[in-house]
Amino acid sequence: MSKDTKANKNPKVDSFLGKAKSWREEFEILREVALDCDLSEDLKWGQPCYTLGNANIVLMHGFKEYCALLFFKGALMKDPKKILVQQTENVQAARQIRFTNARQIEKLKSTLKIYIREAIAVEKAGLSVEFKKTEEFAVPEEFQKQLDETPGLKDAFETLTPGRQRGYLLHFSSAKQSKTRAARIEKCIPMIFDGLGLND
Repeated sequence: MSKDTKANKNPKVDSFLGKAKSWREEFEILREVALDCDLSEDLKWGQPCYTLGNANIVLMHGFKEYCALLFFKGALMKDPKKILVQQTENVQAARQIRFTNARQIEKLKSTLKIYIREAIAVEKAGLSVEFKKTEEFAVPEEFQKQLDETPGLKDAFETLTPGRQRGYLLHFSSAKQSKTRAARIEKCIPMIFDGLGLND
């Protein structure tokens, strides 16, 4: 690791790695790769995040089955090695590269640097992902019924930020059964009236 890379290390990430119960070795290698690409290091959403100016480029995070390098604008990147993964169908911009052991990362080091440099180029070019508009998301009929019948609910819902609206619509729609959708909606109505999002 070069002297410059050492200088870019953030003590918050040192602390995160010191406490990491799983994926520590993998995170150490990913950290080295990201720092070698001249990115600044920070801790955001409780995870090591690598930025260019104020723009988030990549984030490291761990799950039970794998750890991953998440590219915030991965949907705009070319993927010649076909290694970028869309976490769920509702994730519009971000893409992950997943790993289950340190060897995989070691083997992919030079590829990862190419991908990170492309992510930096995407950011520098000012490209942005065209997000689906809130009105393009389906409104489950159980929620539509509540919007029509509950005084003030439609206005309260429409004053929420588009991101909060989408969060609720995805949460309601993801339930397979009507009964579950109705229960979720019932539970969230007070939050909507309070101007809160699903995770506030």
